[in-house]
Amino acid sequence: DLLLVGDSLGNVVQGEDTTLPVTLDEIIYHTRLVARGAPRSLVVGDMPFGSYHVSPEDAVRSAIRLVKEGGAQAIKLEGGRTMAPTIKRIVEAQVPVMAHIGLTPQSVHQMGGFRVQGRGDEGRMQVIEDALAVQEAGAFAVVLEGIPAALGKEVSARLEIPTIGIGSGAGCDGQVLVMHDLLGLNDWTPSFVKQYANLGALASQAARSFADEVGHRKFPDDEHSYS
Repeated sequence: DLLLVGDSLGNVVQGEDTTLPVTLDEIIYHTRLVARGAPRSLVVGDMPFGSYHVSPEDAVRSAIRLVKEGGAQAIKLEGGRTMAPTIKRIVEAQVPVMAHIGLTPQSVHQMGGFRVQGRGDEGRMQVIEDALAVQEAGAFAVVLEGIPAALGKEVSARLEIPTIGIGSGAGCDGQVLVMHDLLGLNDWTPSFVKQYANLGALASQAARSFADEVGHRKFPDDEHSYS
């Protein structure tokens, strides 16, 4: 239904420890490739760190580039109440916005690591207030990442817009996972990820078989050669 071209490409494609080094140009490039092969799905391009933090006007310019150059039909950005004015400004520029609250990977240094958010009364209220703020600002949906399942269900019940959960329980309106995680292409995945295949092991085995056959001159054989 929806394809999110996330800045998690920094981790699963580029081999970075965080999403912070990913640039807007890189997101535009990857979004353009996905959009070409997605005639039906809603394609959402992620706004990388630094592309929307300086000012709402700077954020609008970045969002417009993602739509014009990347082929995105909507953009996603991280942050709750503090980003509400920016969300409002982008929406006013006719670009649909998906919000992202809870565990926000671009805030990894501020949070002191990738930690579950929304625990305790104060944490719970912060997530709820963030969710209401992004809805009021005009977001058409919100990603809830890394919060307790009960809070994910509560926030989903309070909002009129859809919630998309990742590590936030079954009570959200929809779910998203990083493709490389669910396909088993990474050596390590978060505890909330369910692997639906182990393509990494299959790819390694295929590469080893190819190298072995080449080394023993079994490939290419007559079947795979031109006469």
